[in-house]
Amino acid sequence: MPTEEMLAKLEIQITEEKKTVDFDTREFTIEFLVQKYTNKLDIDENDIFVPEYQREFVWDNERQSKLIESITLGLPIPIIFLAEDQNGRLEIVDGSQRIRTLAAFVNGDLMLEGLEKLTEMNGIKFDDLPASRKRKINNTAIRMIVLSDAATEEVRNDLFERINRGSDLLRNMEKRKGIYHGPFNDFIYKVCAKNPLLARLTPLAKSVRNRQEHEELVLRFFAFMDQYPNFAQHHRGVGSALDEYMKSTNETFSNGQAEEKLARFESMLSYVEKSFRYGFSRGKDKYVSRTLFEAISVGVALALQTKPDLAAKDIDTAKWMQDRDFYTLVSGERQTHNSRKIVARIEYVRDRLLSERAP
Repeated sequence: MPTEEMLAKLEIQITEEKKTVDFDTREFTIEFLVQKYTNKLDIDENDIFVPEYQREFVWDNERQSKLIESITLGLPIPIIFLAEDQNGRLEIVDGSQRIRTLAAFVNGDLMLEGLEKLTEMNGIKFDDLPASRKRKINNTAIRMIVLSDAATEEVRNDLFERINRGSDLLRNMEKRKGIYHGPFNDFIYKVCAKNPLLARLTPLAKSVRNRQEHEELVLRFFAFMDQYPNFAQHHRGVGSALDEYMKSTNETFSNGQAEEKLARFESMLSYVEKSFRYGFSRGKDKYVSRTLFEAISVGVALALQTKPDLAAKDIDTAKWMQDRDFYTLVSGERQTHNSRKIVARIEYVRDRLLSERAP
């Protein structure tokens, strides 16, 4: 049994820890929320923003449509978690897919499909609705919990991880490890992901650091490299495509393939270390996003495949991100993994490296 002294220390500990979780609850209308998210989005100065490590957009049209259907029916929507930074901007800790879906619909970029309740809304865009219905949607309040700027990054990341763990959501790579046993799985986990250079070049947010994110990035490199440029359109998204690739490669993986893939992987990492000032991230003290990792890793490998003696360069990726075309390909709001965008962002990197204007 705990002593009175132990219980007293517990109360002190609880009090101290609660001080780091300073928050308030707010309600924004959808119209206001979308405005805060989209205004100055093009220069990355929007008041409500998606952090770099959450830039991948994974919801397909049907899932986006069902969110809009739920809102139209007046069903409860999960609370969105934001965190205020020192500049007064609000970082999305949890809810980026929902906010981007709302923005896409209100701005006319989403056509509803696959609805089973409100079937008459299939094929509808926001501007197709009568003014009264648009008003009702715009005036719908979305509840949010906002952490104050006193909350440390550790608190924010801990909140993000607890949200996902609490709902028993496993990241895709955690699921694959348990489902797709085989030599290729072992090759990723025991060889490639253990490469110390990979860890050094791919700074990760704490919320994904222990969730097998390095293994996910390795899988994406090999899958996108092997399938370039014929990326199939998968209705359920890139996750299902990676599942299929992992499954089929496990069945055919050989020692010869392992040697070839490892040589390609290591040469790619070596070139990135020599040439990219910030590794796979977009700038100093920035976390790695999956889409930028895919673009750089596969783009570099293709460039080396074309020109094995490619000279090292001094590349500041932050400058590349100032190119609106490239920025949209790696940080776009929707459909970041359609075939056209995958090919375009990979070839952007490859072509810049093979040209004289890479830096």
